[in-house]
Amino acid sequence: MYNCIIIDDEEHAIEGLKKYIEATPELNLVKSFMDPVHALNEMKGMEEVDLVLLDIDMPVINGIDLAKIIRNKTQKLVFTTGHSQYAYEAFEVEADAYLLKPYNLAKFLATIMKLFPSEVNAHSTVQSTTEETYFYAKNREDNLKLTKVNYADICSVESQQNYVKIHLEQGSVVTYMSLTEMGKMLIKRPNFLQVQRSFIVNMDQVLTIDGHLLQMKAGPAITVGGDKYRSPFLEYVEDKLIRMGK
Repeated sequence: MYNCIIIDDEEHAIEGLKKYIEATPELNLVKSFMDPVHALNEMKGMEEVDLVLLDIDMPVINGIDLAKIIRNKTQKLVFTTGHSQYAYEAFEVEADAYLLKPYNLAKFLATIMKLFPSEVNAHSTVQSTTEETYFYAKNREDNLKLTKVNYADICSVESQQNYVKIHLEQGSVVTYMSLTEMGKMLIKRPNFLQVQRSFIVNMDQVLTIDGHLLQMKAGPAITVGGDKYRSPFLEYVEDKLIRMGK
């Protein structure tokens, strides 16, 4: 049994990790902290733990600086963050892994198995990526409220510099994430395709295809980009196309 600690200033992130830990019999949650200063003060008097799951973007003390102080209090350190730009800093503080939010239970378990390969049961209860039906995103268009986004409701995802705009059947959500990061979540799902540099589409939400122009159920019409994107797009359409018998 490996003792672990969670440090994250977002309650929903802690709750999600608690569920993942509960689904991993070899892990035991000792304590969770939403306040990094509180975590620092308590951990000074604690015995060394096996694993710390640590967010980076936190008030007063960010995860990178906190990790430098508490690194000797844990055997394994895993950063859990929504931003990929901290990877170099994570390497400098000798982090053992880097989980990019949002991640699913399968990704979490795979990471734990790499950290503790001889002990973690590969048959722990794991939900397939495609079984997950929704995620939460901070919505810039609604005072950063956490907004539930159902995968099935996504029509397309549009890159807007440091943000993405998720076009839904009803409305939209703008959240701080790159299209590349969002793509890591979506492309592994069977009906999502990146069709140009700035758009990922849910093919289930395409109403008509006119040459390279896609008319979506909601959101903007989208043009399929160059050969890099057209080849997988045409393969997808070809597979779905019905033909009259001979």
